[in-house]
Amino acid sequence: LIPRPNNIALDTTATNQFILDKNVAIVHNGDEDMTRNATFLAQYIKDMTGIEISENGNKVIKLRASLVDENPEAYKLNVYADSIVINGATPAAVFRALQTVRKSLPCAEVDAVEMPLVEIYDYPRFEYRGSHLDVCRHFFSIDEIKTFIDMLALHNINNFHWHLNDDQGWRIEIKKYPKLVEIGSNRKETVIGRTPGEWDGIPVGGYYTQEQAKEIVEYAAERYINVIPEIDMPGHMRSALASYPYLGCTGGPYDVWTEWGVTEEVLCVGNDSTMTFLTDVFNEIMDIF
Repeated sequence: LIPRPNNIALDTTATNQFILDKNVAIVHNGDEDMTRNATFLAQYIKDMTGIEISENGNKVIKLRASLVDENPEAYKLNVYADSIVINGATPAAVFRALQTVRKSLPCAEVDAVEMPLVEIYDYPRFEYRGSHLDVCRHFFSIDEIKTFIDMLALHNINNFHWHLNDDQGWRIEIKKYPKLVEIGSNRKETVIGRTPGEWDGIPVGGYYTQEQAKEIVEYAAERYINVIPEIDMPGHMRSALASYPYLGCTGGPYDVWTEWGVTEEVLCVGNDSTMTFLTDVFNEIMDIF
């Protein structure tokens, strides 16, 4: 299990096991968060093993969010012969426990899974657990972003740092400044290796609409992951300068950078119009995130 739970107490004296098969049902209190968690668990089990959870099984997996613990992501997971009981301090903690179950399953179609009797107590060592994805230099589709979020959820990551602009591309729609994606999202080619002198001649483009970004925020939130947008400034802004040259210190001409590293061209922060631009951009970003 990665990350490894804090405490795993295996019942070495037990002569029986919990059998996960089609006769298992998931029970919970019925609120929105726990209903969603139960749906996730049923889908994880089906995806991993092909086993479809029953609505009226003679064995149960119980989901609760009543654990009294100072850590809001702490949970206990008890496997008994006739049931699995997951009790978290919050619905988010229950979701973390589901990942432990998920990682304990075989990745193969089977009729049943034998699970040893065990008590697991776990909580995260770090409150903030983040992972960063740069979509400026290499664009990823919405489906790929969702797959990345699923990978974060599997490993109990709770913050997704989304790098949305840089010298090599602007990737988020700003309605007040449409040229940011019309011009700034398109790089004509990319340097081969790290030393300028040879380019691949392959155009790179792509951006996310505000509705798509909101979809990602909701998708992550359902998995108890916070999305942190990165808008780099006053450097890392050549894609914005290519779109609106008046924001720069030299007036250009600018293009979306085809090299790696960070260009010396920056926003002219002594220009009032630059501050207006930043205010407008961040207002729209805050509305999304």
